[in-house]
Amino acid sequence: MTVIEATVEHGDQRGRLLGFPTANIPFDNESIEDGVWGAIVRIEPDRWVPAAVSIGRRRTFYAESGQRLLEAHLLNVDEDLYGRRIRVELATKIRPQRTFDSVQALTEQLHQDVQKVHEWSLSHFPPAPSQTRREHSAASPEALGHAS
Repeated sequence: MTVIEATVEHGDQRGRLLGFPTANIPFDNESIEDGVWGAIVRIEPDRWVPAAVSIGRRRTFYAESGQRLLEAHLLNVDEDLYGRRIRVELATKIRPQRTFDSVQALTEQLHQDVQKVHEWSLSHFPPAPSQTRREHSAASPEALGHAS
């Protein structure tokens, strides 16, 4: 499993505008290939959450000239992570990076990516019986549209 630890920085808010806010980390490790990944992210010492992670240059908006980033969309987390150190564990590659013809096509693909990560996380990290109702339902499909 590949692990990245870094401090979350401000981005251009594009993910938030598309309905998929992300924790952004500048990323220059060329040994990790670009793509969309299923991951587990530690945001507190004892708090891990599933995430759809994109590594790449956001080619739909910036072609190949964009800054290479790791962007983690934490499922069902809606809190300010700027300036916080997080640990991202890439677990499974969902698909390669690609350029989309429109923002709508990109957004449709993001919905599919998040759904795949949601399904993956349930099969690998089922909710513990001791979780609260809010935490237990956090990974529900109904919440995917407004996750993180």
